Parts: sequence; structure tokens; C-alpha cells
Amino acid sequence: MPKVSTPDFRNGLTIVINGTLYNIIEFQHVKPGKGPAFVRTKLKGVETGKIIDKTFRSGESVDSVRVERHPYQYLYFDGDLYHFMHKQTYEQIGLPPHQVDKNKFMKESQDVVVVINADEDKILFTELPDHVELEVTQTDPGVRGDTAQGGSKPATLETGAVVQVPLFINEGDKLRVDTRTSTYIERVKSD
Repeated sequence: MPKVSTPDFRNGLTIVINGTLYNIIEFQHVKPGKGPAFVRTKLKGVETGKIIDKTFRSGESVDSVRVERHPYQYLYFDGDLYHFMHKQTYEQIGLPPHQVDKNKFMKESQDVVVVINADEDKILFTELPDHVELEVTQTDPGVRGDTAQGGSKPATLETGAVVQVPLFINEGDKLRVDTRTSTYIERVKSD
């Protein structure tokens, strides 16, 4: 396996720690006033989905995994597996829920990226785009004059996900949602 040093860390890099694959979600180079520099990271386990914090000494090397990203389209969920189709070859695959990242924001015919370990030709996980557009299926109506504090209310989206939205959002509105933080960004103007 190729080695990668801490100056080469970047979001999305897949590394191996104690035989387990982790994806770097966040990293920060820290140079304290006293002592050596280090890199603070937030890692997500590829198989488990568990998020851990790990600190590396500056210049430390770890094994990395060569990954490929392929465009797929989400087809449907049959209760056990999420089914996807490759956008160029039309090959279909089924993945268990633990390999499907942020599935609460996926709707049928949506584009996703399937990440594959290129060395072992094994599917690791899927990635959704950072922002998706979804319709509000249920939310309480905003009460007039209730906006002095810039309040928010829960809204259920067409995929079943629930996000906090401003009081002026109504059922049927299309919203842009950040899948990384599960937060409302803006209302999408209808054509």
C-alpha cells in the first residue's frame, strides 16, 4: 500500500489504521507555541460508519488506499438493499444500508458517487452531493407575527428526512439542503 504523510492529508482521503479503513472528514494542522506541530483529524470508519478523533505527529506516515469514484444513479430500496445503476455501463448493484452514506436524503433517480477500493476492486461506500433539492411534504404553518426571534420549525422532506427550517416555509416548497450538516440552505425558486 502507498504511504501518505500528514502534509498530504485532504478531505476524502482513505487511510488504513490498525487494519481498518477510515475516510478523513476533517483535518487541521496545529503549530502550538511550545512543542512539535501535529495534525488533528476526524475520521469516519468505512465499514462501521463510526466517527473518531485521532491526532498524528507532523510528518507521520500512514498507509493509504487507492480509490476510484464512479457515477451511479439511485434506483430503489427493496427493504434490504439499495439498488444503483452505473451511468455509463448500466450495470446494477445492490448495497446494504451501512455502505450508503446519508441515505435519508436520497430519492429515486438521484445521482450518487460509488467509491471503490481500486486495489481489491471492492465497493467501499456511496457519496451524495453536498447539496440536494427536496420538496417539503409536511410542516406546520407559520404563525403570523411569530418571526421576531427568527424562529424555526421542523419540516419533513419527500425522503422522510426532517430538518429545521424558517417559519415562512410551507408544504410543497422545494428546499436546498446541505447533506453534510443536515441543514436548510435556501428555498429554491420554482420555474
